[in-house]
Amino acid sequence: MGTSRPCPSLKSLSNKFGGILRFCHSRNRYEKLDSKLEKKMIEVKQRSTSGNSKFKSINSIILRFPQFREGLQEIRDVFRQYDVDSNGFINREELRICLQELQFNYTEQEIDDLFECCDLNGRKGIKFNEFIVVLCLIYLLEGTPSSNETGTKFGSPVLKATFDTIIEAFLYLDKNGDGKLNKKDISKAMNDHFPLEKSPIHVTTNRFKEMDWNKDGKVGFREFLFSLTNWVGIDSNEEVHVTEI
Repeated sequence: MGTSRPCPSLKSLSNKFGGILRFCHSRNRYEKLDSKLEKKMIEVKQRSTSGNSKFKSINSIILRFPQFREGLQEIRDVFRQYDVDSNGFINREELRICLQELQFNYTEQEIDDLFECCDLNGRKGIKFNEFIVVLCLIYLLEGTPSSNETGTKFGSPVLKATFDTIIEAFLYLDKNGDGKLNKKDISKAMNDHFPLEKSPIHVTTNRFKEMDWNKDGKVGFREFLFSLTNWVGIDSNEEVHVTEI
């Protein structure tokens, strides 16, 4: 994040994701879900104590990448369990069964909304990295970072702690507490640690563009999650690749 070199893989994903948003006939589903996420983040931000944050700079988030990667890999077994036909994708029915067995009471419409908002290729189904985003969004919407009941449903203290820390990272970046990130948020976060050595404008602009996949000038939690899973080296394959940022 601290260098000026753009990340090609994130650029490619950004263009792909932005294209899907522009041409998707159900764009209102994205907007509806993102609006819920914004409100939830505002609620969590208002209850949190910023002085107790684990994060003091962008670098402190980067240093957590190995922890994020290790925690998120715990979802791999859950993904395999519900990928009944072992084709590397979770389809709508498999997602419905998964959420039902995890005891999340979602309507068919809500499941469809989640599926469409996280199925980036819009064809076969949800890949592993997209499944991570689905579960983290549900974790946020169903409870709060301190919700033991929601954490119990996921069955893993490590995974719960990972989701909590990811949410906290977003809250740290959300400087004005409006539930979304803008360029000023990223610029301030990148300069928090070394206020006398400000990052060049083009550096913060590039970092923001990597996250602003639908190019609307703001980054919601869903976009942040997709970017983070790529930064820490989580993709749809078994291998782990660390993306240099």
